[in-house]
Amino acid sequence: MNRVFVDTSAIIAFLSGEDENHEKAVTGFSELERLNSSLFSTSYVLVETYALLVRRFGKAPAVQFRRGFEPLLEIVWVDQSLHDAGLDLLFSNKGRRLSLVDVVSFAAMRSLRINTAFAYDAHFEQAGFETL
Repeated sequence: MNRVFVDTSAIIAFLSGEDENHEKAVTGFSELERLNSSLFSTSYVLVETYALLVRRFGKAPAVQFRRGFEPLLEIVWVDQSLHDAGLDLLFSNKGRRLSLVDVVSFAAMRSLRINTAFAYDAHFEQAGFETL
């Protein structure tokens, strides 16, 4: 479990004491730190995270996230090929409602050969990934 993809759902749970998964997220991040795990995410997850932080909590928590948490993540910047791979997954999906952020995350994880996601979004397990 050395390389882990970090989803918006885990970030928000960690940062918000009001989130139902907050305690699990705090414990989970502590465990990832203890194991010296490499944490990955995408620029799309960052966009989603910043949008949710500002909308729900205001600018101050978003600034704190940028200074204190974002530097812990290795960011995969979404280019045209990754965006297109995500769209291919989105349009080939049958029955499930997925976001573009989710499917781009899945494409990035497959490209990087990351099998574990720190996420509280059931779509990751449905897509065949292990979740923490």
